[in-house]
Amino acid sequence: MSTQTSHNAGATETLATTAARATKHTPALVRWWLNSWHPIVFLAIVIIAWWIATESGAVAPYILPSPSDTWAAFADNTAYLMDHTWVTTYETLIGFVIAVVIGVLVAVVMVYSSGLEKTLYPIILFAQVIPKIAIAPLFIVWLGFGAGPKILVAVLMAFFPVVISALSGLRSVDPEILQLTSTMGAGRIKTFLKVRLPAALPELLSGLKVAATLAVTGAVVGEFVGANEGLGYVILQANGNLDTAMLFAALIIMSLMGVLLFAAIQIAERFLIPWHASRRGTGSTTVSA
Repeated sequence: MSTQTSHNAGATETLATTAARATKHTPALVRWWLNSWHPIVFLAIVIIAWWIATESGAVAPYILPSPSDTWAAFADNTAYLMDHTWVTTYETLIGFVIAVVIGVLVAVVMVYSSGLEKTLYPIILFAQVIPKIAIAPLFIVWLGFGAGPKILVAVLMAFFPVVISALSGLRSVDPEILQLTSTMGAGRIKTFLKVRLPAALPELLSGLKVAATLAVTGAVVGEFVGANEGLGYVILQANGNLDTAMLFAALIIMSLMGVLLFAAIQIAERFLIPWHASRRGTGSTTVSA
């Protein structure tokens, strides 16, 4: 029995090693296609269905523009759309960075002080459940019609997932490891940098992915309330003029902004946590006993 088990284990290891080597020598373009063809095919199906629904006259153009009309709106107004896109991008990135910095600092403070955690956690939760669209007009009154209110809404939208993921990650360290580092003479700062922070990175980066998409939404919500530039302003203008093609073009650009920010954080994961289970390949072949 033990001989049979050893033989099966050896066969499994050999096949897994062979699969790993084959994956390693597979061209990068082929690997990209194998990992990405599902969403690409799904997107192609959606676009084809969209084209059929609009070109056949099943849906009126003022309700749903055709892909060609949407592309024409983008092509004819590229400079106009790009100018407003840069405004929203600036507000999103500034708001996202501020949310990350403050969120991580607050999480660190709560981890090291139970008293502050009991004080801050209910306030953070209370602030999160307040609809941002309801308080955005107050920011216009306080800060005017510049970029400030939009950045503040982006911060509020992105802050909660950052602080919660950072708090959860910082607490995920095994207490025995913390006791060991303390026994070996490591101080709080060294323990944080060498133990707590690396352990928190997987959950923190997951929270940053959510926060990045919410920061885009927050910036656009701020522009809905009061602005004369940005993608939110473009969407409001297009909606008022019943220009659904322009509206869809702005929505697609806004969605792409969120996807690009999400992808940037996912790329950062490859360099920051290559050791984590989420970064391991799934192409290994196994053989049942």
